[in-house]
Amino acid sequence: MKNALSEQQSLALRRLLETGLPLTSRPFQALAEQIEASEPQVLEQVQRWHEQGLFRRVGLVVNHRALGFAANAMLVLDVPDALVDEVGRRLGQAPGISLCYQRPRRLPQWQYNLFCMIHGRQRDRVEAQVQALLEEHLLDDLPHQLLFSTHLFKQCGGRFSAPVGARSDG
Repeated sequence: MKNALSEQQSLALRRLLETGLPLTSRPFQALAEQIEASEPQVLEQVQRWHEQGLFRRVGLVVNHRALGFAANAMLVLDVPDALVDEVGRRLGQAPGISLCYQRPRRLPQWQYNLFCMIHGRQRDRVEAQVQALLEEHLLDDLPHQLLFSTHLFKQCGGRFSAPVGARSDG
């Protein structure tokens, strides 16, 4: 910790990290330059935060539409509770499924408990892919729906720092 960041640099680094890593081959170097620190200092601080449990995970948010994937759909299924873990594991490993997770049912209005995200370029291809997936895994007899995205919402990670200029006097 001989070259630890100052409190001001540390706060600035947290704010920068909350907006995402710069799209460059050396993102931590770019962050270091922005807070007038060295790349090793930034990496050391990030490692310390990781060891303290500040980061649960580091993920990637992809703008699918910018990459040409405009037919994005959520497959929702009503899977018997005794089978949901097994079915979720299988579907989560299936080609074309980018995300698979269990959620509680919201009866009586919402019977579905397994959610799978599929990204595609054309709606009819996504529909065919889902039908093939359901048949392959013998799930086509389960209640399900395929819900296509109609709006693009901005995705971002967690925010822990107050915005610059925000008052902190409760």
